[in-house]
Amino acid sequence: MTRTNWAAITAVVLALLFAGAATVASAGREDPPRASATPTEDSAEAGFARDMAVHHQQAVEMSFLVRDGTDDEEVRRLAYDIANTQANQRGMLLGWLDMWKLPKVSTGQEPMAWMARDGGHAGMDGMEGMDHGAHEVRDGSLMPGMATKTELAALGAAKGEKAEILYLQLMTDHHKGGVTMARGCAELCEVDTERALAEGMVTAQQSELGLMADLLKARGAKPRA
Repeated sequence: MTRTNWAAITAVVLALLFAGAATVASAGREDPPRASATPTEDSAEAGFARDMAVHHQQAVEMSFLVRDGTDDEEVRRLAYDIANTQANQRGMLLGWLDMWKLPKVSTGQEPMAWMARDGGHAGMDGMEGMDHGAHEVRDGSLMPGMATKTELAALGAAKGEKAEILYLQLMTDHHKGGVTMARGCAELCEVDTERALAEGMVTAQQSELGLMADLLKARGAKPRA
């Protein structure tokens, strides 16, 4: 072969080697792709969908209770917004479980067990002690932030400003627990649509936490310790 041909071949080989090296380097700088497989029964996606559906259902229940216990328009408007939003989100979560052909209730897992995937710390930083591992399941309170049956009965019996304050305090606790769970899914869930919903929950519920703090202050009260 002529010197010119060898030079041409060498140039092509070097170009391919450099292109391959650039591709590998570029791939190393990118975030790994999210899994596209259908979630399994013990996945973070399924666990979050089940647990948040239960969590949301109680928020809807509390919102209907305060609606019947007060005529205050600010609190009733907040309660309506929370009930409407969380009922719609609950429908989405249960719909995903149907789509994935997974049971809506797990008999083999404790509530929030899915958050232990990375050692139990997913979404926990800066959450004012809302560690699911330390939560005591009692009197119907299955997850952090959930009200007990006794507290729900008290809310149902309360009227006027007393009902407003108790609702705002209970819902503040409820939102803090919900934010913890949603942050966990934002870190662990690999289904893009579910992760986006969880991130949206964090933003919306943190905003409502600020509003509820203002409403409590206006009534001479504050969130519970």
